[in-house]
Amino acid sequence: MSGLLGDAPTRPASEGVRELRDAYGRVARDLRVSLTDRCNLRCTYCMPAEGLDWLPRESTLTDEEVVRLVRIAVEDLGIDEVRFTGGEPLLRRGLEGILAECARLRTRHGHAPELSLTTNGLGLDKRARALKEAGLTRVNVSLDTLDRERYARLARRDRLPDVIAGLAGAASAGLTPIKVNTVLMRGVNEEDAVPLLHFCLTHGYQLRFIEQMPLGPPHTWRRTEMVDAAEIHRRLSEHFALSQEPAPQGSAPAAVWQVAAGEDHPAGSVGIIASVSRPFCGACDRTRLTADGQIRTCLFSRSETDLRDAMRSGASDRELADIWIGAMAEKKAGHDIDDVSFIQPDRTMSAIGG
Repeated sequence: MSGLLGDAPTRPASEGVRELRDAYGRVARDLRVSLTDRCNLRCTYCMPAEGLDWLPRESTLTDEEVVRLVRIAVEDLGIDEVRFTGGEPLLRRGLEGILAECARLRTRHGHAPELSLTTNGLGLDKRARALKEAGLTRVNVSLDTLDRERYARLARRDRLPDVIAGLAGAASAGLTPIKVNTVLMRGVNEEDAVPLLHFCLTHGYQLRFIEQMPLGPPHTWRRTEMVDAAEIHRRLSEHFALSQEPAPQGSAPAAVWQVAAGEDHPAGSVGIIASVSRPFCGACDRTRLTADGQIRTCLFSRSETDLRDAMRSGASDRELADIWIGAMAEKKAGHDIDDVSFIQPDRTMSAIGG
């Protein structure tokens, strides 16, 4: 991939930048790029114990194709932030090279896009410094419990110490702010809410609780069994002094409360992403690209728009941008999870990209 952008210098942010605008006036500024559907964990709420049928290598985007589509998104379509996801993005061998190329891009404001990563943290301690040097800004690390036995049951792998080491490695490398993503599940790990917040406050991490969504194995999610935002807030309020009102949300999905310092922890903050009980679809500013080059306008889309085959058939940058604009124009108003007509997407979260 060396020289890809060097052979065709990046254009300065100037005239000609269009927008990914939908029929409801929302403009996408945040791009989520899945680099692989593969993962080295088998979390119970994400996939079956035996894993999934992975995408064939030839159907996934090459490093050069990923960079080209990110370049179009940033330089032609007004994207400011790029989050790399999976599966597990640290399994992508060319990750550092992709980051380095994307860090050379310039947004419509004339600066590099913010480059972040959502990861399970396995091996992050060994790569954090190289990722930072390549241009990565910050990381989100998934962690649902601090109990080693419970982690092993949830992830079907005994790897909790590796995640803790990954968090420490990211902090040492300066990949801050470090956000920790947690999904609470009834009868599984509700009791972890308080110790996780204490752990994150102590280490300077920003904890974000995410309501469980219907994106795992089919027929395993029930709305009535979900630990919702109100219950999470109630549990935390019994042990921590939270601000009366959350900080303004804007297009960010998390409602954030300030946490006052206590005898055994410093002050900090905690966020709750109420994707199901308090959907924030009206402020959504995201567009998604799967590992096999499909545009998804929403996590819960039942349809996709193919960029990969168009690109491999010789489409120009302008033509690819036009396809992307057309897809986003058809974005629905919301995900309709609480509607009786809701149907879970065929792809699970690991195949879509978080």
